[in-house]
Amino acid sequence: MNIGFITLGCDKNTVDSERYLAQLIDQGARHSVNLEEADVIVINTCGFIDAAKQESIDAIVEAGRLKRLGVCRTVVAVGCMVERHKVELATELPEVDLFLGASEMDRLVPALREHGILTGASLEAVHPGVRLYVGDLPHVRYLKISEGCDHGCAFCAIPLMRGKHRSFALDQVVHEAQLLELQGAREVNLVAQDLAHFGRDRRDGQGLPELIEALLANTSIPWFRLLYVYSAGLTPRLLEVMAREPRVVPYLDIPIQHGSDAVLARMRRPERAATIRACVSRLRGAVPDVAVRTTCIVGFPGETEDDFSRLCDLLDEVRFDRVGAFTYSAQEGTRAAEYPDDVPAELKRDRLDRLTDLQRAVGAERAERLVGRTVPAIVDRAAARGRRAEGRLLWQADDIDGVTYFDGPAAPGSMVECVVTSVENDDDFAARVSRVTHAPAPTPRAGPRARALPVLSGVTNGSYGR
Repeated sequence: MNIGFITLGCDKNTVDSERYLAQLIDQGARHSVNLEEADVIVINTCGFIDAAKQESIDAIVEAGRLKRLGVCRTVVAVGCMVERHKVELATELPEVDLFLGASEMDRLVPALREHGILTGASLEAVHPGVRLYVGDLPHVRYLKISEGCDHGCAFCAIPLMRGKHRSFALDQVVHEAQLLELQGAREVNLVAQDLAHFGRDRRDGQGLPELIEALLANTSIPWFRLLYVYSAGLTPRLLEVMAREPRVVPYLDIPIQHGSDAVLARMRRPERAATIRACVSRLRGAVPDVAVRTTCIVGFPGETEDDFSRLCDLLDEVRFDRVGAFTYSAQEGTRAAEYPDDVPAELKRDRLDRLTDLQRAVGAERAERLVGRTVPAIVDRAAARGRRAEGRLLWQADDIDGVTYFDGPAAPGSMVECVVTSVENDDDFAARVSRVTHAPAPTPRAGPRARALPVLSGVTNGSYGR
């Protein structure tokens, strides 16, 4: 049986898809990159905002079209959107043969067997815990360290889709990182709804700093990048580890969402503007060369022009390296969806444009500080057809930040030192490679059941106690 996977949404969804695709391969299935060659198409949906939901529905509809044409036999929808809207989806999308929410994903293989979609004898997993990577950057991987969220933000439906926060066991996370290294990972991005909550629920004294130290001690992965840390998690211990360990990339994503205390209170966010200022100052004091990224929502219900000005003032003062900004959209079931004073759509778009213009100038100024410096970088794509090789500096995260274009020897998966020669726009750089520090890592070629990947002692299955 050929399985085609469509993964939508965040990096955490990517991790889930890799994990479950590997489990299917271990049951004798084969992965098909071309959906028109797949017997079964699995869509891992996102339900975070309206645009993501629409993208998920469009993908399901397209898979249904292929089914009607006889290209595939079965359509399966899984993940966050299904978790929240399974009943409605089942009514509106009869072409889908199986729905599984995010909380049911550990049942994917059994459910496929129960519905007669996956046939043949049940096989013991050859490589439990292995994730099957199917993208084009095997040297860049994501490592999910916890599931769910305990924050009660008024606008966010994540707890409704993913449940309360649950940390994975430290040794399981380390084992998974070791397996990623065996698959050729050179950069591993730690992801969770809030990395700093790692270990709090397990009460074993092993928090995020201890996890980072264990990852460094038990792997040789050159770069670990931390994404999504709330300001309260920037403890002296974490900052000390970041400052001390060169393999921890000087980069942090701290989602602030707004700069007005009144809006932050309505959002039910844990920090206030003064807290944000202090936290970024403390971070930059401990890790002077750190790049700080954040996210903001404009047009939240009740946001006044004064509130918006306070947000812009904060961004102008703090001078984040990068800002991901979005207009607010109400999510069913959240507290904010009941707020009566929504901001007109046209005003939301106007404020977003103004914020974007402000941050474009700030980001360009921050970028200029790197010109002329010799800095580490990773190469993602080779030069081709007159195009330069492409990769990222230490301060550019995969997919969400800009890229760097290289002149000089630059093989995909290699790590280099380069001289930054110019800023090509707000987010992109040009650089000249001065030397290669790490050649591309050899990537094992997995057979039908991933037998090329060795098993490390103690590796457990991929469910992580769901």
